Amino acid sequence: MSWFVYLIECRGGSIYTGIAVDVAARYAAHVAGKGARYTRSRPPQRLLAVLAMADRSSALREEHRIKQLSPAQKRALAAAASAEALPSGTR
Repeated sequence: MSWFVYLIECRGGSIYTGIAVDVAARYAAHVAGKGARYTRSRPPQRLLAVLAMADRSSALREEHRIKQLSPAQKRALAAAASAEALPSGTR
């Protein structure tokens, strides 16, 4: 089972970081107001990035590391992750 770390841009420009096995379902829960308390008060605007991890432990460690970053650093990480996800020849 794969685990993922995801970053969500919320209303007001803040960035929420979380982990999940099914990111699409978890994002839908955030949008529906059933996710974390943070996203209930700051509704999600868009999914910024999804990073695949080997296991839950790795996902938790990466989530913690990302939460220590500044918003600008989180946006740079999301941009780099998005660029890596593009098929070759489209960059």
